[in-house]
Amino acid sequence: MKPLGSLIPLAEAKTLVDANVRPIERVETVPLISLGHRILVRDVRSTIDVPPYNRSAMDGYAVKAQDTFQAGKFQPVELDCVGVVNAGDVPTKKVKKGTCIQISTGAMIPEGADAVVMVENTERSGEKVQVFRSIPPGANVSKQGEDIRKDSIVLREGELLTPSKIGVLAALGFKEAEVYSMPRVSVIPTGKEVAEVGRELRKGQVFDINSHTLSSILLENGCVPVLHPIVEDTTEALTDAFGEESRSDMIVLSGGSSAGERDVLEGVVSKLGKVIFHGVQIKPGKPTIFGLIGSTPVFGMPGYPTACLTNGYVFLQPAARKMARLPPKGDTVQMVPMAKKYAADLGRHQFLTVKIKGGEAHVVFKESGTITSIANADGWIEIPPNVDIVEKGMMVEVHLF
Repeated sequence: MKPLGSLIPLAEAKTLVDANVRPIERVETVPLISLGHRILVRDVRSTIDVPPYNRSAMDGYAVKAQDTFQAGKFQPVELDCVGVVNAGDVPTKKVKKGTCIQISTGAMIPEGADAVVMVENTERSGEKVQVFRSIPPGANVSKQGEDIRKDSIVLREGELLTPSKIGVLAALGFKEAEVYSMPRVSVIPTGKEVAEVGRELRKGQVFDINSHTLSSILLENGCVPVLHPIVEDTTEALTDAFGEESRSDMIVLSGGSSAGERDVLEGVVSKLGKVIFHGVQIKPGKPTIFGLIGSTPVFGMPGYPTACLTNGYVFLQPAARKMARLPPKGDTVQMVPMAKKYAADLGRHQFLTVKIKGGEAHVVFKESGTITSIANADGWIEIPPNVDIVEKGMMVEVHLF
């Protein structure tokens, strides 16, 4: 058993991770139905006008606007209704002077008409329609190409495909689009004391929590987690596991990063690649490892669930988003007073989980080994390394989960 070497500041560790994680380059063609939150590879140019024809924006009557110019609330203009056009119909009759055609929202404007009078401003008796309001040319008409012009660029390379942008693709008739692939991230649990969820626990074992919390973070942030079987903390087993996952875009291990005699991960990463840092001035999560094997980023997360999950948010989430080409995730922050005085660890950047009750921040952190330290929290506060006391009533920024 050997102690960790010198710890690096949190800001430096974040910078080193960012400098060594590259955006994914692989691309794939994905059906429209599965394009949500994917990133476009290239510009999308419209091949049609949207709408592809002049259409009614209201239920009412297609008219020649000039026929309504003398209409008023007490002096309506009377027109002859010569037909009906519903959405999806192709008009077979023309609108001539003194006539109109009943039309529904979205229907094609018949030839001869240049406006639509809303049904609310009319009164019909048989085939006669009285119009009680004058309207200008173009009123209540959506012009061809008014939304999107043919040959215009409607979406740009690198855009995140939100529901509305997928709607644009659908409006243009695209069944699929070329997007960047979702990074494949291997999640490797380590340790003889860890048991697969659903199996019977032997004495001295706990269920594998970390693989599932880390996989959830990866899924939320544009990556595909691939769960590897539990690996023993031996040089041979870890080396074999890295070989099996050599085609992954990123590898994340939990356990095997602290100073115990079985914690051999640093040695294996050094042998196969290089360790960029081992040990960060944070609590929880001090023994985090980050390195490269070839060009593949490797994270060694602490085995304790709260420490592992905290570092998942601090280090893995931004790395996953960068690799997946997603924009950085902004925090939702709420300012509230501390409910009680808290004594912090001077010299360590601390992530302290809290629950907001009665408008105050109550500490729920127990220890790094308890998953409820996060599960029962609304968010966390950060305590800088030069602060040893957070006073009761002091306003703190709660970063909400």
